[in-house]
Amino acid sequence: MAKELMTVTEGETQVQVVAFKLRKEEYGFNILNVKEIKGLTDITRVPFASDFIKGVINLRGSVLPVIDLKKRLGLQDMEYTDDTRIVVVREDDLEVGMIVDAVTGVITLNGEHIDAAKSVDNENSSRFITGVGKVEEERLIILLNLEAIIGLPDEIK
Repeated sequence: MAKELMTVTEGETQVQVVAFKLRKEEYGFNILNVKEIKGLTDITRVPFASDFIKGVINLRGSVLPVIDLKKRLGLQDMEYTDDTRIVVVREDDLEVGMIVDAVTGVITLNGEHIDAAKSVDNENSSRFITGVGKVEEERLIILLNLEAIIGLPDEIK
């Protein structure tokens, strides 16, 4: 499991994640990387941008790129609904908006309930996943690697 996802509280390893839906599955980002969650707003298209970049938005005077997270992860597209949100995340000095189908809440996972992403079958998809957290008997949260999703070049890291 990635070190940046973990915090230590009274001898136990724990991580807090902002959980959200993409299609029918539940995913999560480390809460330390989440700046805010906002409703879907007008997005300005950017010519010649990668297909997963939906465009840019104006967030309190700053231009913020917006990634369609389903496209970035190779998932089938769905229509936007009233539950669709933009999760504004920060990695290093870069802020990006991520379009998700719905935010389901903040969840605390114990380290013992997080399995590393070793069962993913192809290298391309496994680079986006750091692990899978078990919340309840039937509820799993796929923990995403924000750095890989944003695609930070090595010189910025």
